[in-house]
Amino acid sequence: MAEFSLPKNSRVMPGKTVSAANGAKRKRTFRVYRYDPDNGDNPRVDSYEIDLDKCGPMVLDAIIYIKNEVDPTLAFRRSCREGICGSCAMNIDGTNTLACTKATESIKGDVKIYPLPHMPVHKDLVPDLKHFYAQYASVKPWLQAESPPPPDRERLQSKEDREKLDGLYECILCACCSTSCPSYWWNGDRYLGPAALLQAYRWLVDSRDEATGERLDELEDPFKLYRCHTIMNCARTCPKGLNPAEAIANIKKMMVTRTL
Repeated sequence: MAEFSLPKNSRVMPGKTVSAANGAKRKRTFRVYRYDPDNGDNPRVDSYEIDLDKCGPMVLDAIIYIKNEVDPTLAFRRSCREGICGSCAMNIDGTNTLACTKATESIKGDVKIYPLPHMPVHKDLVPDLKHFYAQYASVKPWLQAESPPPPDRERLQSKEDREKLDGLYECILCACCSTSCPSYWWNGDRYLGPAALLQAYRWLVDSRDEATGERLDELEDPFKLYRCHTIMNCARTCPKGLNPAEAIANIKKMMVTRTL
């Protein structure tokens, strides 16, 4: 009979439990994924019981409180705290989202916090996004034009052309969508993923860009584009309410249209 074993460090172990101080009235337990590759131990989940009266209303406020007042070894990313930078993207209560815009009161029971799924982890809640950003760079997310710009003004576009960019330019590259996509989990080495393809479409429909043909040529690949199976996890989890699946479908339409 065949026997299978999990890869090293894939089994998550129970961790320590820290109780709230005596007298706490609004206690809530946060179960946080912890992993330090330097010590060689398996990942664990530590439980922190904190007093919500001592921190702000968002999950990020609670994480910052844990680091500042309870356990300074906890590692995570954060910056703007306004849902703009995407730094604090993580898996909270089973959904990829931004910790700074996720209210603790919106979660029932213990608050379960993990790093973005299916990504290498540097430490604790800090995923390795090097490959994700390399894929973003591969779509050349900048204006490409051979014609010289006007000497006395910027390149203009009509109001209608500008409106085509709505729902695209707002992407903050938090990686919530790509790391929620099963196709990206299994083919992330070659499939660009929802975030990169949303950005690719943003430049494909920009009326000022003159490299549409070259951009489509780059995406004409069995894996880069066509691994998308319209599962729609990307649209459901996007904290900015964007729809990468629609953008990917529109790229596929452009591929077909140019061959007719």
